Amino acid sequence: MEQSVRDEILEKLKSAPKAAIPPRPALPPYKTLSLDREGLIAEFTARLTEETVVVHRVKGFPEALEKLTAIAVEEGLKKVMASTDAVVSRLDLPSWGKKNGIQVMTPGDFPDRYAYRDAAFDQAQAGITGADFGIAESATIGLIHDRDQARLVSLAPILHIAVVPVERIIPVYEGIIEKVFGQKGEYPSQFVFITGPSMTGDIQGVLFKGMHGPRKVIVILVG
Repeated sequence: MEQSVRDEILEKLKSAPKAAIPPRPALPPYKTLSLDREGLIAEFTARLTEETVVVHRVKGFPEALEKLTAIAVEEGLKKVMASTDAVVSRLDLPSWGKKNGIQVMTPGDFPDRYAYRDAAFDQAQAGITGADFGIAESATIGLIHDRDQARLVSLAPILHIAVVPVERIIPVYEGIIEKVFGQKGEYPSQFVFITGPSMTGDIQGVLFKGMHGPRKVIVILVG
């Protein structure tokens, strides 16, 4: 029976000499694991800046509100969507909004998820959230989504403002995985890693910001 082209190719592949697999090079040590607190903050800030994130560091939450006011003026914000997580709750954004003429919306203000979705995409000029973690090695913000940290707040508006307490900055990804997924049976339903603004190069290899999420990210480091 005549050998098919497919069989011929497979036979050649089987009989071809086997190339030796080179040994895997040793992984370099994680520099960030040896950094102290200020070193981690500096590394996180440097990596954020490389990702075109605007970074501000303030002493405490009163100063964070002052910085937020300055950002609102600079960005011309009149309507924002805010999470109700433990970090943002310390800012009392509803009172801040009334004082500064800014409408502060939260996911719980809406009668159903469709009204909330439309407001997040079409009305909110910025989304304001806290952060569960910051990863120094990659400038990544980690958000665990639950009823107080709704996903669209950080993903739908064109501007995302993240308030990050410096004590939540950790050296490497592995630290987050251990903290979030280390307890069996207590996994979050959703977890998001955010590294800079949304970017895509799908169309003719041209880099474009804001296609699938925020075009701009501002981080306020507290502490």
